[in-house]
Amino acid sequence: MKAALTRCIDLVRPVFRSETWRGGMAVTHYDLAVPADARGTLAAGWLMLGLASLIGAGVFSILLVLARTPYLQHLFPSPEFFRVALILHVDLSVLVWFLALGGVLWSLNSTPRLAGMGWAALVLGALGTVQMSLAPLLGDGAPIMSNYVPVVDDPWFLWGLTVFGGGFALLTLRSLAAVPRVGVRPDGGAALRFGLNAAAVSAAVALIALAWSHLTIPEGVPREGYFEILFWGGGHVIQFTYTLFMLVAWLWLASESGGRVPLTPRVTLLMFSIALVSVFLTPVIYLAYGVTSGEHRRLLTWLMQFGGGLAILPVTLAVLAGMWRGGAAEGAQRPLRAALVSSVVLFGVGGLIGFMVEGSNVKIPAHYHGCIVGVTLALMGVVYLLLPRLGFGAPDVKLATLQPFLYGVGQLLHVTGLLWSGGYGVQRKVAGGEQVLRSAGEIAGMGVMGLGGLIAVAGGLLFVVVVLRAMWGGRGLSAGNAGDSR
Repeated sequence: MKAALTRCIDLVRPVFRSETWRGGMAVTHYDLAVPADARGTLAAGWLMLGLASLIGAGVFSILLVLARTPYLQHLFPSPEFFRVALILHVDLSVLVWFLALGGVLWSLNSTPRLAGMGWAALVLGALGTVQMSLAPLLGDGAPIMSNYVPVVDDPWFLWGLTVFGGGFALLTLRSLAAVPRVGVRPDGGAALRFGLNAAAVSAAVALIALAWSHLTIPEGVPREGYFEILFWGGGHVIQFTYTLFMLVAWLWLASESGGRVPLTPRVTLLMFSIALVSVFLTPVIYLAYGVTSGEHRRLLTWLMQFGGGLAILPVTLAVLAGMWRGGAAEGAQRPLRAALVSSVVLFGVGGLIGFMVEGSNVKIPAHYHGCIVGVTLALMGVVYLLLPRLGFGAPDVKLATLQPFLYGVGQLLHVTGLLWSGGYGVQRKVAGGEQVLRSAGEIAGMGVMGLGGLIAVAGGLLFVVVVLRAMWGGRGLSAGNAGDSR
């Protein structure tokens, strides 16, 4: 009997090539190889674009926090100033940053095919970002606070957004066309590659939804309504892409920071598939209801809320268990663990706040700030992990460990202040005198928001400093940094 059981275990073990067996439980090591060729250089280019977008977003975030902070808000009497600054902050810190980091991950997770398309995508993305960022100086269009992608209704900004979108479309097409094989016996690396492939598929569906909305919006819709409808469908679907980026990052960071993740590659593939499957209901919604209907808006919202969250809890529990079983991180692992812990906490807080949202007040930005910052912190951890593998210097361990906690605590205070003020009915997307802060509770809540925002800005600035210091010495892949050459 014992011999038969041993034989069965020997037959099963090769199926999970990256697994070790500890205490009778399989432990998978999740790691993504960095190719030692031009794909690494392309990934470094996307990283630089992402870093530049964070620098620009940080400048606008300082102005935003000051414009909403009691006793300082009156220094910015123009509501238009606040709205333009908010538009640039959101577009740079979410749209450009997330998709630039997607460029990093997809470039590493690709075959050498269609390299020219990858570089063209990066050039268009960079040109579009610069043009959008200069729009407040070169244009005078009206700010439109549409959900997901707010815009300045000015040809300069809109053309910049279009150019950036063209770069994103090329990036997505190459990610689908130059996809690496996962294999029939997946290991941890193959599971991560599948997650990134799934993210590319959801990005493609988001682009299809954007085009579908553009072609079916009725004539005569006011400009505010036009942009709201235009970005509603694609904006909801792209959240699946961001979620998949985060789940890939969590598993990768957990393993590389000493965690022992009790999640087999095949189960991980199942989780990524569950996170993706709801995306394919998007065309059904578009076929069933017009883009201007209430049913269209509600179904896309429910799709994101319920479909996008099914895989998050199991992966979160596995990651937390992996960190618990792996013990404390050591040395260069500490920045990765700090980013992972901060990301899980902020994303969890943002998710819980989502159940408290009622009406249109600052509880809504409290919810999405928590979730978005959770994704951002995960990607920051991936940047720390990749810097030496891309041929740059290693980040300073002490500063890189402090940075996620500083940024995370600041954002947690920021979110807490917004949640507190939302309980008093303080409205979203307003600042300065428009806030009409009447009670001590409202003033205190927005004061906490302002303090947290300034701490978060310091944390974001520290991230830029740490990364720039690591990149300062230049790059050149050595044998120690080389991955595979698929």
